[in-house]
Amino acid sequence: MNFTDREKAMLDGQSGRATQKAMELLVRYAEALGADRFVDTNNVCGVPGSANPFLQNYFKDKGTSEYDAIFSFFDLDADELVDAPKALVSTCCLQGGADPDNWETLGTKPQVFNIYKDREQFARDRGVKILKTCTPYVVGNTPAFGEHCAWMESSAVVYCNSVLGARTNTEGRESTSAAMLTGKIPDWGFHRDEFRRGSHRIDVDVSVESVMDWGMLGYFVGDVVQERIPVLTGRYGKPDLVRHKHFGAAAASSGGVELYHIVGVTPEAPTVEAAFGPNTPVATFTYGAAERQRTYEAINSSAKDRDVDYVMLGCPHAALQQIEEAAGLLEGRRVSANSALWIFTSRDVKEQAESKGLIDAIARAGGVVMTDTCSAFAQAIPPGTKVAALDSAKQAHYLPAIMNIQAWFGSTRDCINAAITGKWQPRDL
Repeated sequence: MNFTDREKAMLDGQSGRATQKAMELLVRYAEALGADRFVDTNNVCGVPGSANPFLQNYFKDKGTSEYDAIFSFFDLDADELVDAPKALVSTCCLQGGADPDNWETLGTKPQVFNIYKDREQFARDRGVKILKTCTPYVVGNTPAFGEHCAWMESSAVVYCNSVLGARTNTEGRESTSAAMLTGKIPDWGFHRDEFRRGSHRIDVDVSVESVMDWGMLGYFVGDVVQERIPVLTGRYGKPDLVRHKHFGAAAASSGGVELYHIVGVTPEAPTVEAAFGPNTPVATFTYGAAERQRTYEAINSSAKDRDVDYVMLGCPHAALQQIEEAAGLLEGRRVSANSALWIFTSRDVKEQAESKGLIDAIARAGGVVMTDTCSAFAQAIPPGTKVAALDSAKQAHYLPAIMNIQAWFGSTRDCINAAITGKWQPRDL
C-alpha cells in the first residue's frame, strides 16, 4: 500500500482508536482487492450502527451499549470496543426496516420498532443525515460527475455511476462505516477509468418509451450481461429520472450491473466509441419484439392466479411524479375490499406529497403511503397475501422468493386497476 501522510497518521492512531480501526479495516479491504492506494471521498451512503433484534441480542453483553458494540465489532470488524465518533465526511443513512408512522400496518412488533428508532438516533448523534431511502439521488444527494463516493444499495449505485457519472463500487456496511470516519475508500473498480468502459453491446430494436418498457429492458440487459458493463444503442427515447431508476434497478437485480452506458444519453457515452474506449465488445445482443415478450414472461413467471390481494408501488422508492400519477389514477375510485395498496417512498418525498394533498387523496381511495422501507426489505406484506401486483421488475424479481407469493408485473395503471378491481387485467404489450 502507498499511504499519504494523513493516512499514515490515521493508521497510527493519531485520530483516535475508532478511526485507526476503520483504517485497519480499509487496508485489509484494499489488499484483498489488489488496490495499492486510496481515493478521497466526501459522500458516503450506508447504514452505520444499524441493528435488528438478532444483532442487539448477540452484542448485548459485549459493551456498555449494544450500539457501540455493534459499530465496533460488526461495522468496523474491530478487536476491541471503541467509542463511535462523529462522521468525518458527509454521510447519509439509507433505508430502514419500518415506517415511523405506519409500523403497525407493516406488522412490526413494538420492541423491534424501538430498536429501529434507537439505531436512527445513534446515527443522527454522530452527524449522519437520516434519509431512509434507497434513492438518495432523488432527495438531494446528487454527487458531481467524476466524484468518488462510497455507496451501498445496488439500485442507487448503478444510478450514481451511470446517470450522474460519479464513481462508486457497491459497498457494504463495513466499508461505508469505515469510510465515514476516514474519508477514504480503496482505489479499485469503478473508481478507475479503465474499469468503466463498456464490455457488451445491446442493440435496441424495439421502441422503449414507458417506465414499464425501461424496466423490462433493464431486466433483459442484466440477464444477458450479468455483472459486466452494457452499452445500449438503438430505438429508445430519452429516459428521465424515473425511467433510469427502473432500468438500473432491474439490471442490478436480474444481473449485477453497477454501470451502464446509453449512447447519446449517459455522460460517459456521447458515442459508441467513447463508451467502449479501446475495448472490443465481448458480445452483441439484440433486444427486439421477441426478446421483449420473453422478458415480460420471465418477470411474470411466478404468477398464475388473477385474483390480486396486494398492490405495491415504489421500488425503488417513488419519486413525487409517481405519487402524483398514482393519486390521479385513483381519483374518484376506491381500492377493493379484497385488496390492499401500499406505496413506498422517502420521508422527504412524502412531505412534498403531503403539501400537495396527495397523501390524503390516496388515503381517501384506500391506499397507504409509507416511508423508509419496502415489502422486500421489511419482509412485510398484508396478512393473507398470496398474489401481488407490482410495477417494478426489481420487486417482481425478489418478492416472490422472499415472501413465497405470486407476483404480476405491469404498468402503474395495470397495478392501480388491480387494486381497484382485485383482478389482474393487464394491457397488451
